Amino acid sequence: MIFNSIKWRLLLWMAFLLILILTGLGIAICHIHLADQLSQFDDRLEGQVATLTAALSGPVTPDPDEHPPGETPGDVSAEQTNRPSPPVDQPDAGPLRLPPAFDGLFGTRNTNSFYFVLWAHGDPAPFRESANAPDGVTRPHVSNKDTGTHIRVRHRFREAYHVTEHGDCVLVGRIVDSEYEEARHFALLIFFSGAGVLGLILAAAWWLLVRALRPLEKISAAALKIASGDLSQRINVPETESELGRLAAVLNSTFARLETAFAQQRQFTSDASHELRTPISVLISEAQTTLARERTPDDYREALAASLDAAQKMRRLTESLLELARLDAGQEMLRRENTNLAAIVQDSVKFVRALAVARRVQIHCDLAEAKIFCDASRIAQVVTNLLTNAINYNYDEGEIWITTHIEGGAAVLTVVDSGLGIAPSALPRVFERFFQADESRTAGNTGLGLSICKAIVEAHGGSIEVSSSLGRGSTFTVYLPA
Repeated sequence: MIFNSIKWRLLLWMAFLLILILTGLGIAICHIHLADQLSQFDDRLEGQVATLTAALSGPVTPDPDEHPPGETPGDVSAEQTNRPSPPVDQPDAGPLRLPPAFDGLFGTRNTNSFYFVLWAHGDPAPFRESANAPDGVTRPHVSNKDTGTHIRVRHRFREAYHVTEHGDCVLVGRIVDSEYEEARHFALLIFFSGAGVLGLILAAAWWLLVRALRPLEKISAAALKIASGDLSQRINVPETESELGRLAAVLNSTFARLETAFAQQRQFTSDASHELRTPISVLISEAQTTLARERTPDDYREALAASLDAAQKMRRLTESLLELARLDAGQEMLRRENTNLAAIVQDSVKFVRALAVARRVQIHCDLAEAKIFCDASRIAQVVTNLLTNAINYNYDEGEIWITTHIEGGAAVLTVVDSGLGIAPSALPRVFERFFQADESRTAGNTGLGLSICKAIVEAHGGSIEVSSSLGRGSTFTVYLPA
């Protein structure tokens, strides 16, 4: 379950990376600390070697005021001797000897103190060594011409040695257990400090991850409720400008469209059922009435005519529903070609002329050339439907004005009538399926005409708008890409 959680996976990856970084940093710090400790230790060794080397340069008279009798000196320095500078051209300055003040250094048995070993020129055996010198200290292999001070490591011992210009060798060393023990304590301090830092960082990271991923939990909870059927759920995210906030806004918009689509689907199903129920009821009623007893030929003919009207209405409704379904699914193949919108309108006006004459409605045309790339039959269907509605919902002896022109890169078709108009409350719903604003003039209509017009226009990449004043007429405007 832990590895299925994004928070835990992010936290574990972060912990892994932090452990690598802190481990590398800790090793580097411990290494630098130990190197610094050993460097300081080497400086002390070299200082002791320099002091002893200076004492071997010639006879020395110790200062009794500086070292009273009986005092054992510890770490010695060059200031403790008043050495004369030996002649460079006299390599053999006499027998190897030390001032009496240094006797205490060679008598100490403290194993934690420095030990000293001296070798005379050309002699592999020690000339003198301190009492605390470990066994097995051998003379360093170094050329007599090399008068530098060198450092060597033997097991637990660290030693500095120097060969004088007379060929004598001075070695000072000490066990380094205390330095390494201090380095171990320092490493433990770094380890526990790093563990504490790691814990604090991971705690802060967990707090940040919980806050950052909280919108995902809200999204998941809302999606589960929506999946169970509650389409009204929305995601409440306070930080709308963050990435998750923008994601929540997109999902809320999607959920809103989904709720609207389901509501429209339910309404569409209900309306379609209602529209189909009426002609089916007519068919059943006519059939039952006709079959109840013997009828005259005229009665049978009348029953069949009523049944035919109901069947034709059902066919028109079914065809309209299938057409809308194909348009919604994008399965309607549009046979596009370059054509003139004005020519399509002229043909449509001729087609509805008889209907207009029957209602004594005047049609005025102002058709400018407007080239479009479209399925001419489908656009003609839109124009015919708009003209038919303008005639049906007009007053007797009313008027219709239809124009075409190019405006802003779009071909514009406008159909204006002087008819009944549409109530403000009904205006937003005129393109809804099965909606009929005037129930008194819907004989034979399915209420799908404007819905089909809107679907056809949008399939061509255009749009359709309506404006109306009750009792003064309506204006339908269609925009198509020129």
